[in-house]
Amino acid sequence: MKLRRVVVTGLGALTPIGNNVEEYWNGLVNGVSGAAPITYFDTTNFKTKFACEVKNFNVEDFIDRKEARKMDKYAQYALVATDEAVKDANFDFDALDKDRAGVIWGSGIGGLETFQEEVINWAKGPGVPKFNPFFIPKMIADIAGGHISIKYGLRGPNFTTVSACASSTNALIDAFNYIRLGHADVMVTGGSEAAVTIAGMGGFNAMHALSTRNDDPKTASRPMDKDREGFVLGEGAGALILEEYDHAVARGAKIYCEIGGGGMSADAHHITAPHPEGLGARNVMINCLRDAGLKPEDVDGVNMHGTSTPLGDIAESKAIMEVFGEHAYTLNLNSTKSMTGHLLGAAGAIETIASILSIKYGIVPPTINHFTDDENIDPKLNFTFNKAQKRDMKVVMSNTFGFGGHNACVLVKKLEL
Repeated sequence: MKLRRVVVTGLGALTPIGNNVEEYWNGLVNGVSGAAPITYFDTTNFKTKFACEVKNFNVEDFIDRKEARKMDKYAQYALVATDEAVKDANFDFDALDKDRAGVIWGSGIGGLETFQEEVINWAKGPGVPKFNPFFIPKMIADIAGGHISIKYGLRGPNFTTVSACASSTNALIDAFNYIRLGHADVMVTGGSEAAVTIAGMGGFNAMHALSTRNDDPKTASRPMDKDREGFVLGEGAGALILEEYDHAVARGAKIYCEIGGGGMSADAHHITAPHPEGLGARNVMINCLRDAGLKPEDVDGVNMHGTSTPLGDIAESKAIMEVFGEHAYTLNLNSTKSMTGHLLGAAGAIETIASILSIKYGIVPPTINHFTDDENIDPKLNFTFNKAQKRDMKVVMSNTFGFGGHNACVLVKKLEL
């Protein structure tokens, strides 16, 4: 069968460096760090006392207070980002076939804060199981997609992908495939996460995954830098409207780019550590290129997973060298996590948005906080260190890798009529 073309017609973002797409993009190109001391709880006894929180956010500016109380923060974030994306896509909902419009969302954890609060409240009580009746509907990882479909009346495919930090990239690839295989015409996709909580920070600290650079939070996320020592936890959401090309053209939609392909793989190596030679990372990029029908030399840039962990950055850099060979030296590589921190299940969504906007504006956001080269990483690779670079970007890949060895890669490209 002939596969249908899929384009992006709407974007929405709620991030630690901007509460909408415009603010987010301005933060990226200007190299703004979203890291700061945590404001949500007392961090006195925590190893890490900072994170990339969403700032100046009042949910009641977007969602009725009574309804917001029925949602975990991760679902609130999802609805806010989706609202921006839907408005950006400018649908006539009366004309939209809602049976062929769906939602595939991603979240690595879901309602962690809700779970934490309910368990703490029970533990403080007399042992009688008195739980909030909204406990389960607030906590479960699929509920954000449910809220989105209910709000807009979308009756097409609806589910949530969970693959740790690869979750929203997997969601995007699934949404892409549902459209190009003819199962839907329009899909809302993306991801959200709200894990800057006592349990989230404590858990990641216990496994020594987080930076503990409490004296200088803004420079703590240092992808590819010799002195990197862990990632910075972030939160927020990214939403994208995917649409079948002819459907978008017929309604006169603004088109950002085309989704060229998606790849997936597994490290099959370790529950948290990457394959030391980047085997899964190499395979996922090869699979993505194959799916898109493109050659390595067709690619202009890669938004790396680049979490600022000692092992992960080396493994991904090795994988890029294996996939692209000499062409790797002509690529613009970057890690926007140096600014946003790591949004876990929402990372793929906001990083795909960054990749799309680099095509639209011809600017590659920087990898900030680079001070010292790592002798284990090829210094000839262009990681777009510290300052944005202008470049005509036609094809960009975005990598996301999750605990458990889950790898996902999506390729976006400039629309060719």
